[in-house]
Amino acid sequence: MKFIPTLLSLAAAVALGATSLAADAVTLKIANQGDALSLDPHSLNESLQLTVLENVFETLVTRDASYKLAPALATSWKQTSPTVWHFDLRKNVQFHDGTPFTADDVIFSYQRAKGDGSDMKTYVGQIKEIRKLNDHSIDIVTTEPFPILPEVFYRWFMMSKKWCETNQATHPVDRRKGIENAASFRANGTGPYRVRERQPNVRTTFVRNGNYWGKVQGNVDEVVFNVIGNDATRVAALLSGEVDVMEPVPVQDIDRIKAASNLKVMQGPELRVIFLGMDQKRDELQFSNVKGKNPFKDKRVRQAFYQAIDIEGIKRTVMRGASTPIAEMFPPQVKGFAPDLNKRLPYDPEASKKLLAEAGYPSGFEVKMNCPNDRYVNDGAICQAVAANLARVGVKINLEAETKGTYFPKILRRDTSFYMLGWTSATVDAHYVLYPIMSTPGEAGRGQFNLGAYSNKRVDELTDKIASEIDDKKRNEMIHEAIKIHQDDIGHIPLHQQALAWGVRKNIEMVQLPGDEMVWKYITVK
Repeated sequence: MKFIPTLLSLAAAVALGATSLAADAVTLKIANQGDALSLDPHSLNESLQLTVLENVFETLVTRDASYKLAPALATSWKQTSPTVWHFDLRKNVQFHDGTPFTADDVIFSYQRAKGDGSDMKTYVGQIKEIRKLNDHSIDIVTTEPFPILPEVFYRWFMMSKKWCETNQATHPVDRRKGIENAASFRANGTGPYRVRERQPNVRTTFVRNGNYWGKVQGNVDEVVFNVIGNDATRVAALLSGEVDVMEPVPVQDIDRIKAASNLKVMQGPELRVIFLGMDQKRDELQFSNVKGKNPFKDKRVRQAFYQAIDIEGIKRTVMRGASTPIAEMFPPQVKGFAPDLNKRLPYDPEASKKLLAEAGYPSGFEVKMNCPNDRYVNDGAICQAVAANLARVGVKINLEAETKGTYFPKILRRDTSFYMLGWTSATVDAHYVLYPIMSTPGEAGRGQFNLGAYSNKRVDELTDKIASEIDDKKRNEMIHEAIKIHQDDIGHIPLHQQALAWGVRKNIEMVQLPGDEMVWKYITVK
């Protein structure tokens, strides 16, 4: 077992650190199929990474146990003009190393999050500048009026300027290029828990921050986060008592865990939509047997793929009913969802074959598909089902299912022709899907996760207008138009809304948030 010495020395300074945990200290053992790929909060905009790190790092604005906006490192905020937001920062807050939190750290975190290598540009892309008024007061100037700014800040974590400069971590870890720095393995946040020991892809131990400024409603002193990739092994660990909480629960094991007298399954809708993306930019498809052409540039091919997928079959056999087929890129819980547009194209393999023939591919073609196998519920099985569906219409899929540790660097470099991805609307607003997923890739995080480079000028125009429109009726009309255009273009292929399933011991009380966030300060072990 190999640990980073600096982590141990940092933890030793904690009032409730490893050396001072009482004999009756409460330890919570969690198991997940994957790991946070880095401790750098600006390196990867991925749900598991963010939900782990939100217990260590904090944002200006957070969401409480009922998922409503709440103060965090900012105590209050107000829009003082169409393009200026004033934020009052919380006083007497310390980073884990004892350094005070000030406006300089906010400005530094902004520069870092928008810099090269950052995967969080979409959260700060609307900011023009941040003006320091004093150590605990700032004005944030946006490029255009942006009334939902506080909602977008929910996932933008604050880092210590002093710590990053001292540890040569002023630039984000770059997952695309494999560039690491001290922030990969060490963390210095302001949150209720701090990292004690780190073994990437094996186990990370967190302990309570004795100098935390806020209230910890639960009673957990130590969290041991275990990575158990194999579904059966993870379920067995919960059933045997080796772990206290596990996620995700494989859909085929939900009833088994429910039947255990000392266990329960927490279930609920997630703000995540699983979808397929296609390379629509290159003149020649990157990973295909079709030379000199890119079939995905033809809408008929994209529609053929859509109608070849038996989504109800996937729901029934792969997801065991724990999914909701969807026709939009965000779920009904998100502001701007259009019920009248939530109608999928019919599953019709014969229509798919006809469309492929009309597009010049009567015998189909061959293409590689990138897919994670340790991120979503049954993600590998979903991709296998999609591949099998497409095979029936003549398309041969070379499936490359892999751990997200290699999957994400690849697709974020856009080294993909066809891929599966999931997106959580953490701001609970359509703009957070329109801007990073459906807009043409550009500056300031625009289209940062539009990995197939779908592009429609009208969608871009509407996205800009939606960002600044304050009239809900007009805004929803514009969102509706953007959704319809994207659907007509077959810009992406939405599959389903995912459902949450956590396996938990019955003596544990915890809050399940719809963004799949597991907030440890809310957990009580009886």
